[in-house]
Amino acid sequence: MNYSHLLDQYPVFERIRAVADQLMLETYVVGGFVRDLLLERPSKDIDIVCVGSGIGLAQAVAEALGKSEHLVVFKNFGTAMVRWQDWELEFVGARKESYRKDSRKPTVEQGTLRDDQHRRDFTINALAICLNKNRWGELVDPFGGMGDLKRRVIKTPLAPAQTFSDDPLRMMRAVRFAVQLAMDIAPDTLAAIREHAARISVVSQERIIAELNKIIASPIPSRGLNLLHQAGLLSIIFPDLVALQGVETIQGQSHKDNFDHTLQVLDNVTVISNNLWLRWAALLHDIAKPQTKRFDPAVGFTFHGHEEQGSRMVPRIFRKMKLPMRDNMVYVQKLVRLHLRPIALAQEEVTDAAVRRLIYEAGDDLEDLMLLCRADVTSKNDAKVKHYLKNFDKVEEKMRWVEEKDALRSFQPVITGDVIMQTFGIKPSRMIGELKKAIKEAILEGEIKNEYEEVYRYLLALGKARGLQAVATTQ
Repeated sequence: MNYSHLLDQYPVFERIRAVADQLMLETYVVGGFVRDLLLERPSKDIDIVCVGSGIGLAQAVAEALGKSEHLVVFKNFGTAMVRWQDWELEFVGARKESYRKDSRKPTVEQGTLRDDQHRRDFTINALAICLNKNRWGELVDPFGGMGDLKRRVIKTPLAPAQTFSDDPLRMMRAVRFAVQLAMDIAPDTLAAIREHAARISVVSQERIIAELNKIIASPIPSRGLNLLHQAGLLSIIFPDLVALQGVETIQGQSHKDNFDHTLQVLDNVTVISNNLWLRWAALLHDIAKPQTKRFDPAVGFTFHGHEEQGSRMVPRIFRKMKLPMRDNMVYVQKLVRLHLRPIALAQEEVTDAAVRRLIYEAGDDLEDLMLLCRADVTSKNDAKVKHYLKNFDKVEEKMRWVEEKDALRSFQPVITGDVIMQTFGIKPSRMIGELKKAIKEAILEGEIKNEYEEVYRYLLALGKARGLQAVATTQ
């Protein structure tokens, strides 16, 4: 088959062809770009394989493009990258690899195109299109990848056991491609993943989390997580999530399967947001339910405090999984801790004080918190769902009214610690923190407005009640 008409759409390939022919290097575009080209999916990362020096070809292409300053050489890996316009062009010489069982570091030697295709993970990623003038657009497909693309199936080019033994991360990549491309994993390939799942332990956590995040960021992440679970991988890489699975029945009373519920909440969030960390908050919002589960004959199963305990689990999970510990962890932890608060407001009469406190604690993440709460309504009873969502509408309307009135997002008490110390002539101490907290609580409860004169009068009253005498006025 010839796909010259597809190559002709991209002037960059003509540039590479001219250089490759001049150097008399057999050259191909391979892998994911070819796959996406045939699937009509956008892609900006182009992998080029030549039979010879990939670095030499990259250097010559960079010079021809007049972009030699955009050339990056990775000598240890025998690869080079050229950035040109919106493209990232990665060049490598064709090679063959062999692996030891106890290592992820392959033995690499120069090889042919066929050798290079043999080391690819899946048949759909082993496709190559020739760039040389005499074979321009010719598809090289030794493993039937084109047929697998049409059948929408993920298969390995070699025996699955060998492919996954060489690089166990490919087991997660199989799941990732299945959910990203809406494909199925071939039965023998899935069976091999189950058989070799334990070997994922030799892969670095950084590589594992990169694949897991791509699965979570996919259009239907629940499918990917279910596939990971069926394949025996999820219990190894994310045991806290698997611990949510199961339904217990005591005295005829049962609770829902919190694993299934969590994946439904994740999918619900996915429909309305591309925010990866909001999706992580959905994954972790009920993570402490196994630890907090209790049975009360009067009310059935309860999970009291799971939001607080779950928020305390978030830092450990982030550290273990090598997720970013700064802003993203704090964001997820906050949403996990607060995710029941709007639900509670939806179940009872909404007071200004309760709304004010939630707005203050959620801050700039309030909208995301409400998205999570709406996604958390997963009852099969449509009338119940509509009732909850209607109540959420009322809560949000009240939030808008209180926010406009009190400007709580940027709320800070107008009285500072310095003012307190000057007023009572005291040094930094625990008392300062107690007075500041009392002022903040009074403002949030609506007892006083966050205006200087009113807050200062309240401060003087607080001080008097604690035996403090004002020695200076700061009004």
